[in-house]
Amino acid sequence: MDPLVNNMVDNVVELTLENFQQVVLQQSKERLVVVDFWAEWCEPCKNITPILRKLAAENPDTVLLATVDCEKQQEIAGQFGVKSLPTVILVKDGQPVDGFAGEQTEAPIREMFAKHLPSPEADLLEQGAALIAQGDYTAAFTPVKQAYELNPDNIDAKLMMIDCYIEQGYIPQAKELLATIGLIDQDGRYVSLQGKIELAEQAAESPEIKALQEKLAASPEDMELKVQLSVQLHQANQHDEALALLYSVLKKDLNFGDAKKLFLDMVNALPDGDSLKSEYRRKMYSLLY
Repeated sequence: MDPLVNNMVDNVVELTLENFQQVVLQQSKERLVVVDFWAEWCEPCKNITPILRKLAAENPDTVLLATVDCEKQQEIAGQFGVKSLPTVILVKDGQPVDGFAGEQTEAPIREMFAKHLPSPEADLLEQGAALIAQGDYTAAFTPVKQAYELNPDNIDAKLMMIDCYIEQGYIPQAKELLATIGLIDQDGRYVSLQGKIELAEQAAESPEIKALQEKLAASPEDMELKVQLSVQLHQANQHDEALALLYSVLKKDLNFGDAKKLFLDMVNALPDGDSLKSEYRRKMYSLLY
C-alpha cells in the first residue's frame, strides 16, 4: 500500500496534506471518494459519520471514505470552501460532483451515493450489450433479463429487453414493454425498435406460414402439416406457437417423424432464464415419464 495512505482501514482513510494528492486526485479516478468534514465539537457530525461509514462498508470496491478533522486540517477545509459542519463532498476524477452541508438522514445520503455509483445491473447490461453487438441475442437474453429484473426503471435495460424480446420472437411482450416508455425516452433507439417490431410482424405473416395455416384449418388433424407449420413458425421466431403445435403432435404420438427431435432442438435453443424453456421442458418430461 502507498505509504501516504497507510492509515487507511478497509476503505476509510484520514485525509491529510500528505496524502491529499493520492486520495483526492488519484484514488478518485478509480472510485468515488467521499470527503467527510467533521470536528469533535460538532454534534450533527456524530450522526453523519456512522452513516457514511456504513455506506462505505457496503461498497468496499467503489467507495473510499476520506475523513477530515477540520480542527487539524484547516487548510484542506479551506481548499474545499467548507463554511459549515457537517459538510460532505463527493469527488470523482479529481473534481467535486455532489455533496451537502448540514445534517441528513440515511435515505437521501444513500440516494446521493446511488447517483454516482455503478448500478447493480451495470455489469449485466455491459455483458448483454457485448453479446448483442455480436448478434448473439440468445446468450444476451439471460443477462439482459436479469438486469431488467434488478431495475425495471433503467431505460437501457428496458430497451435492451425489448430488443431481446423481438429477436426471440416475443412480439406481444416487446410491444407491451415498448408502450411503457415515456416521451422523454423515445429516442432513436425507441424508433428503431418500433421498426423491428413492424418487420417481425410482417415476417410472421409470410406466404409460407399463411399457406400452411390455411391447409391446417382445412385438415386440423394432419400432424405432418402441424410439424411443417411449427418449423416455419420457429424460423419466424414465433417460438411459443411452434412449440405448442409440436407438443400437440407429441401428445398424440411421441414418436411421430422428427417431431420429438425438432421439439427438443427448439427448447434447447431458447435462452436460459426464458420461462418458455422451463415450461416446455416440464411438459416433455411429463410425456416421457
